[in-house]
Amino acid sequence: MPAMPATPAHRAPVLPKHAYRLLNHGPTVLVSAAHGGRRNVMAAAWAMPLDFEPPKVAVVIDKSTFTRGLVEGSGRFALNLPCAAQADLAFTVGNTHGGPAGVGDKFAHYGIEAFEGSTPGLPLVAGCVAWLECRLLPEPHVQQAYDLFLGEVVAAQADERVFSQGRWHFDGHPGLRTLHHVSGGHFVLPQDAVQGRLIDRQHLHDTGGTPCT
Repeated sequence: MPAMPATPAHRAPVLPKHAYRLLNHGPTVLVSAAHGGRRNVMAAAWAMPLDFEPPKVAVVIDKSTFTRGLVEGSGRFALNLPCAAQADLAFTVGNTHGGPAGVGDKFAHYGIEAFEGSTPGLPLVAGCVAWLECRLLPEPHVQQAYDLFLGEVVAAQADERVFSQGRWHFDGHPGLRTLHHVSGGHFVLPQDAVQGRLIDRQHLHDTGGTPCT
């Protein structure tokens, strides 16, 4: 594999207790992995946080993917969060096959820039807005039966222009909004944010709301 360049600009560490917030709004992710001198990246729409401390995630990786073998072989994978400017990239790597049976090294084939985080040899996708490096938590039955892979987040970073102090803030950066796949390459983007506040039962009654129980 070619050497990976230095860390790109705007990346800042994310506290472990905030790592789950990088995924909590349900974005499409790019799963990257490397093993035995080979690397690959694929798109996954089904990924979610599982725990706070230590932070854990889950992602569905189909049996037919080349990436799956790299994850199982290395015991490592990364979840990269692409942004609006990378919609074509996300759709392309999600609809092409890597490895000997496909286009080969997708990073090289499509000119995708990769860099190395804190996990040696694990390729991270440049241009994304967040990166979670994960250690595979082997659950052979779950993986085989449900294609569900669990990982412990060992390092997380995010683009400080849109994520800082544990929160996403996309205002002023439309091209850096995360992608949320609907179907057939159609994505939606997060829009305006609102801040919820605690209200009392009387206020709910006056406004016709219903308290959660």
